[in-house]
Amino acid sequence: MSNNPTKNPLWQDLRAQAKDIKKSSIQSLFDKNENRFDDMHIELNDFLFDYSKQHINSDIIDNLCTVLESNGFKEKQSAMFNGEAINHTEGRSALHTALRRPSDAIVMVDGQNVIPEIHETLQRIKELSDKVKNKTLVGVTGKPIDTIISIGIGGSDLGPRMVYKALSNNPENIIAQCHFVSNVDGDDIKNILNICNPETTLVVIISKTFTTQETLTNAQIAKDWLNNNLAEHGNAIEKHFIAVSSNSDEVKKFGIAEDNFFPMWEWVTGRYSLWSAVGITLALSLGFETFEELLAGAHSCDEHFKSAPLNKNIPVLMALTGVWNRNFLESSNLAVLPYSQRLEHFPAYLQQLEMESNGKDVDSDGNQITDYKTGTTLFGDVGTNGQHSFYQLIHQGSDIMPCDFIAAVKPDNKLDQSHEILLHHMLAQGQALMQGKQDNADDEPYRYFHGNRPSTTILMRELGAHSLGMLIALYEHKTFTQGIFWNINSFDQYGVELGKELSKKIANNDLDNADPSTKGLLSYIHKTLK
Repeated sequence: MSNNPTKNPLWQDLRAQAKDIKKSSIQSLFDKNENRFDDMHIELNDFLFDYSKQHINSDIIDNLCTVLESNGFKEKQSAMFNGEAINHTEGRSALHTALRRPSDAIVMVDGQNVIPEIHETLQRIKELSDKVKNKTLVGVTGKPIDTIISIGIGGSDLGPRMVYKALSNNPENIIAQCHFVSNVDGDDIKNILNICNPETTLVVIISKTFTTQETLTNAQIAKDWLNNNLAEHGNAIEKHFIAVSSNSDEVKKFGIAEDNFFPMWEWVTGRYSLWSAVGITLALSLGFETFEELLAGAHSCDEHFKSAPLNKNIPVLMALTGVWNRNFLESSNLAVLPYSQRLEHFPAYLQQLEMESNGKDVDSDGNQITDYKTGTTLFGDVGTNGQHSFYQLIHQGSDIMPCDFIAAVKPDNKLDQSHEILLHHMLAQGQALMQGKQDNADDEPYRYFHGNRPSTTILMRELGAHSLGMLIALYEHKTFTQGIFWNINSFDQYGVELGKELSKKIANNDLDNADPSTKGLLSYIHKTLK
């Protein structure tokens, strides 16, 4: 049977159900079922997941689950956890879940259990982190390292950057300040180097291939900065650089010592690599115990994802409500709205996770997808800032944009009144999106709110390393599940390669196949720079 979901007999049933449910509002679904919230929320550990404000019902969920199962969801889920090469276009496993498994687990890749090597690397990270904490890791001048500069891009940057912002709220828990550089625009690294002391700075280069142009350009600038400032004291690279990569040869060419090299395995895709040695910057800056808690939180989500029935499985329900909105209610966007300043970078992190994973128009069988849509355009910002900018479009715009609201119930900033106001704002937004405002429409039509705009709410008891790890893993598994439903490979990213190839050709003045616009723009740049 074809894994094209539109070939499933239930696809037409779902289209009929969409046509029918559009005749009623989300509010009317509550009116018909006074237990709707009880029926459509799940409490797991310190999480509450509420999808009762989605424009959906249990019969639709059941049909979506059946389509998902018929596409081999359970088999593919097991294959992912067991280390099979589910990234079939690149012939690789996708084993980010193994990175948070306990030391006694067994996960075989090419006949070898990968768990011992994972935990050996974790032990090395712990030892280095302890040295920073104990101030025994010193630079060439003998001063203790107290600052980390993390240089990477994409998955090598977004994950650690997001987590550091979320968990560095308490100065007492920071063992080293951490700065992140990703953009090849020189202003990015220059601004960081200007505030760092080379004598006490450790530079971490994160690049799977160790050939990424942006990362290596910034790494060379940092290398020159250290050499220029510390040359009289000896080999600065030996004590001030470490690397995370799968390419040990290129790391060695750069001059980084073998003891300062941490592996990044081929079976870890960049946007899922936070849990690997890519997270070393978090262990060095926030302590290894914090990184361990992050891993443990993600692992607890893995266990729920593997064991919970589909209609009680939070990542699965996140995925299927997203599919419902995308393919049947024809909503092409998703707004992720964390009501926490500490989660400022979370929407950007999810943009890569979801849009790079599922932004595909060719299915897993190599066929062009023409009869259904994949992927969503994800955007967002923290509440309440977003309320005073783009929420206008969400409330009264022509398109319906589903929303994910995320918040921690308990603050750790001891500003209880501010936090209470914050939570009230979030609840009000979800209510306003669903109910709208229809009174006085004839007299003041510009004050009319249609309502009937769907949202999901995720509440954490508090925002810590464990709960953050779990939150991230929820969205990882949501993304994987949608990939199965849409019959696409969520683990390759060929769409990012073409621009890189053309950039190299432009740099080499190889313009034979360039369009007139590109040639004209390049000519203007060259003239301006003369």
